Amino acid sequence: MRRGRYAWIAATVSTLAAWALSVDPASAADRPPNILLIVADDLGWGDVGFNGRTEWATPRLDRLASEGVVLKRCYAAAPICAPSRGAFLTGKYTIHSGVARNSDDLPAEQTTIAEALRPSGYATGLFGKWHHGRPRAGAKDFVHPLDQGFDEFFGYTDATAAWEKFPKQLWKARQKVPVAGYVDDLFTDQAIDFLDRRREKPFFLYVAYVATHFTIAAPADEVEKHRGKLPEPKPDQALSAAYAGMVTRLDANVGRLVDRIESLGLSNDTLVVFASDNGATFEAGNLGVSSAVDSNRPFRGQKRTLWEGGIRIPAFARWPGRIPAGGVSQEVTGLIDLLPTFAAAAGAAVDPSWRVDGLNVLPAWLGRGEVPGRTLFWEWRDEGAEQVAAMRGDFKLVVTRGGKPELYHVASDPAERRDVAAEHPELAGGIKKDLDAWLRTGGD
Repeated sequence: MRRGRYAWIAATVSTLAAWALSVDPASAADRPPNILLIVADDLGWGDVGFNGRTEWATPRLDRLASEGVVLKRCYAAAPICAPSRGAFLTGKYTIHSGVARNSDDLPAEQTTIAEALRPSGYATGLFGKWHHGRPRAGAKDFVHPLDQGFDEFFGYTDATAAWEKFPKQLWKARQKVPVAGYVDDLFTDQAIDFLDRRREKPFFLYVAYVATHFTIAAPADEVEKHRGKLPEPKPDQALSAAYAGMVTRLDANVGRLVDRIESLGLSNDTLVVFASDNGATFEAGNLGVSSAVDSNRPFRGQKRTLWEGGIRIPAFARWPGRIPAGGVSQEVTGLIDLLPTFAAAAGAAVDPSWRVDGLNVLPAWLGRGEVPGRTLFWEWRDEGAEQVAAMRGDFKLVVTRGGKPELYHVASDPAERRDVAAEHPELAGGIKKDLDAWLRTGGD
């Protein structure tokens, strides 16, 4: 099994080596860039203005997107919270990160983005949601973010607690502290404080908001902006108005963060990446809202599925003076690319022993090249589901338990309505062969 894994890696070594040399890392004479990673929770691809939303406005996100490159075909590594976060923090697929189920805890031996950047002098902070699962057998507790490279932490550790939009207490470092207010406002306040204190050296700031996850609630002033303007799944309740309020408050909080970066004179020194952890959900806890407002349009599916609606996410990258403004990329990228990309921007080494699956896509963001051709893979095999998928270029193969492999040309058929496997049997067979080989690497 390990031989198969190493053969798979060896087949791309020369391509990736050439790719790594195509971008200038931060030189010793230059300050490495600050890195701000902003992740929304269950935010649908169609929930933001830069992807076509008109029923409510996201002016700050739209402005930031216009100042960098919009990643139209950016994919989460999983259709659910913990596996997605475990993947992008480590740059590894779910079958290699140790987090394949929502109940999995990130293994202590995995290397996170924060751990990769700290040796290069980065201050690191996480404000928001740290999704832990069950502690490993024999462990006394879950692995804390302060044990995986973060200097500072404020937020939730437990997934179910992260349903709360107006919590009474949160973790600050290793202690619970009383709090009051809307949770994403609190995360932003703490993140701004981090910026003020850590501005003298490079920083990696990860802000993991909980909008728009599960509980449909937002500050009253945000809800009132949208009341009566949207289809409501329950006419006697302003649920869609509250959902829109979560998105518009998210937009405002991102604006607050970037305003502080600009006021500190750090804008040109800061790489900002925005994304969602997975697509929006139509499940019971959402109360029908994301369906009513069509959050994942124009895609099929939702969270906990491997259709485009579950894994294609809103995303952009902005770095003034380095990433050309006004870019719109149709290249296939994944959140597993964040760790090697951030490391390249920082001039940090990626240890081969980490066995990272993602690529450094910074050259594409900088307009200096294209993302090398590859096949991306997904699995969701828990909670009674059994679905796997692979994408090669514009073609995506989806295999659901009990069904035959289905092939879609997602560039021309983003709703995945037309199965073209019969038209392209050799292509479908080849992608399926790659997918089966990838699944066998899960024991490495």
